[in-house]
Amino acid sequence: MSLARRHRELHRAAQAGAASVAPRAADAPAPMPTTGAVASEYALLLAALGQDLQSLRQIQSVERKIAAKAGMIGRYRAWVEGSMRSDPPVQDDIVGTMLVWAIDVGDWPLALQLGAHILTANLGLPERYKRSPAVVLAEEVADSALRVASGVPREVLERTLALTADYDMPDQVRAKLHKALGLAFQAEADAFDPEAESQRAGGKRALVDAALDHVGRALELDQSAGVKKIIERLTAELKKLPAAND
Repeated sequence: MSLARRHRELHRAAQAGAASVAPRAADAPAPMPTTGAVASEYALLLAALGQDLQSLRQIQSVERKIAAKAGMIGRYRAWVEGSMRSDPPVQDDIVGTMLVWAIDVGDWPLALQLGAHILTANLGLPERYKRSPAVVLAEEVADSALRVASGVPREVLERTLALTADYDMPDQVRAKLHKALGLAFQAEADAFDPEAESQRAGGKRALVDAALDHVGRALELDQSAGVKKIIERLTAELKKLPAAND
């Protein structure tokens, strides 16, 4: 993408809210303009997105779909960066789609930035996702972490949990997020090096405690969360560790 095109897309996306003339509720995003330069730019990108989605439907392999999205996502980055600057915020299906793509390709800074924007601005996602933004964010991040060991940094899981804490969702979805966090703390405990200067305060015991807290919460939320064996192992390990004041 040329610098001129990037600048144009970013600038027009940032103008979308101000260019919208349709009435809106106080806590609702502005609708995307239907006429003018912003609307024309948005329509062009929506058309490109439609073609990319059609291409993705032709790919059966999940791994190849993710690789394809990694090559496609860059063409929409300038627009979503601009859209997040819009005042007032504007309902934008490209932004909603890129939230999911960013999670899929492991672009965690973009995923968290988009997630926070969508939730704060009360945006909806494209109808094809069939779930609320908070559920999509929590479940897709958790699924990514549970699917690929060490695939999602613990800090991303913690930020996702904090972002979605006040939103209603199925208990099973929140349980997945707690399970993923528990496994992340467990992995850190397994790799604990007492000689490393950057280790967590409280040492290995603090990591095991944190892991137990999260998998225990997962079990409270969903008896079928698949964490009972994990709890047994962590409980046994905790008994072998010195007490916190030793």
